[in-house]
Amino acid sequence: MVNGDFFLIWYKWLLVAVFIAAFSVQLFFYLYYYTAVIRRSRLVQKGKVAFTDAQPPVSIIVCAKNEVENLAEFLPLILEQEYPKYEVIVINDGSTDESEFLLNKLRRDYSHLYVTYIPEDAKIISRKKLGVTIGIKAAHYDTLLFTDADCRPLTAFWIANMVRNFDQETDFVLGYGAYLREKSFISKLISYDTLFIALQYFGFAFRGKPYMGVGRNLAYKKELFYRLKGFAGILHVASGDDDLLVNEAATKSNTRIETEAKSITLSVPKRSFFDWISQKQRHLSASQLYTHKSKALLGIEPISRCIFYLTFIVLMFLLPMQFLLCLIALFLVRYIVQLLIVNISAKKLKERHFFLSLPFFDIILPLFTLYCMTIGKILNKEQKNAWK
Repeated sequence: MVNGDFFLIWYKWLLVAVFIAAFSVQLFFYLYYYTAVIRRSRLVQKGKVAFTDAQPPVSIIVCAKNEVENLAEFLPLILEQEYPKYEVIVINDGSTDESEFLLNKLRRDYSHLYVTYIPEDAKIISRKKLGVTIGIKAAHYDTLLFTDADCRPLTAFWIANMVRNFDQETDFVLGYGAYLREKSFISKLISYDTLFIALQYFGFAFRGKPYMGVGRNLAYKKELFYRLKGFAGILHVASGDDDLLVNEAATKSNTRIETEAKSITLSVPKRSFFDWISQKQRHLSASQLYTHKSKALLGIEPISRCIFYLTFIVLMFLLPMQFLLCLIALFLVRYIVQLLIVNISAKKLKERHFFLSLPFFDIILPLFTLYCMTIGKILNKEQKNAWK
C-alpha cells in the first residue's frame, strides 16, 4: 500500500512537470513566434521597417479552370489596381465553361491582360505547377505576384503594398490570403485555420525561419525561379507550387512578410466540410517534403498543445483543491494570452474574432490534421488505386 501511494504521488508530480513544460512551450510559441503580425505592425507605425520607393513593373500570374463566375467578379479588381506598370497573365487550364469568351472580352477592355493555355494533352500530376511555369515563361517582368482565380484584392493597393518590400536582398514576399466570411460553421473553422497557419508562417519568417507561403498571395523573383530550375524536383506532388518553393529557397535574409490590410487577398471558401478536408489533405501532402528542420519546428507546437490539454484533463481528477486552482490559473493564463494574440492579429488582418470557439478550434484542428496525415491519406491512396 505504501509503495502504491508513493507511485501515485510520483505519477501526479510527473504529470504536473509535463503539464508545466507543455505550458511553457505553448507560451513561448505564442509570445515569440505568433506575435509577428502585432510586432511588425508596431515597427511599421514607428517607421522602423524600410520600404523601397521603387515601383518596378510586375507580372501577376493567375491560373484558372472553369472559374468564369469568379473571373467575372474578381479579375477586374486585379486589372484596376493603383500601380504604374503591370500585366496580368491568366493561364486557362482547359476550361469548359464560358471562361474563354469572358477572357477575350476582358482583353479588349484591358490592354495589360494576357491569356495563355495549358496544352489539353499535357499529362502531369500537377497541372497547376505547369500552369504557373507557363505563366512565368510568358511574363515580361522579373517581379512576379501570384494569386488564384477565386481571389480578389481587398484594396486597389495590393500590388503596391506587396512590391514595396522588394529590396536588393529580397527574393520572397509572403502575404496573407484570407477567405470571404460566411455565416456557417465551416466558414468559421476555415477562417480560424487560415489565420492560425498565417500566424505560424509569418511568425517563423519574422524570426528568420521562413518555411512556406500561400499561392493566394505570394511574390518572388523570376530569376530565382529559373535558378531553382522551377518545380523540377517536386513535379511528382500534386500541390506545393507555393510552399515547397519557399521551403527550399527562403532564408532569413531573402524573405519578408507583408501584413498590412491593404495587401490582403480574399478567396471563396469551401462550402462543405468534405471539400475543405480534401483541400487540406492536398496541402498537407506537400508538407511531407519540407526540410527536416521545418518539420521539427512545426511539430513541436501541436504536440505540446495536445500534451497540455491531455495532462490538464487527467490532473483535474488527481490533484487536491489547492493545487487544482493553480492548474486552472495556468490554463487561464494560456487562454488569455492566446485570446489576445489571436484576436489582435485577427483585427489587423481584417479577420473575424474568436472567443468561446477558440479552445474548441484549438483542440479539433490538430485532430483534423492527424486524420489527413493518416486515415485520410490511406483512403485517398485507395481511391486512386481504385481508378487504375
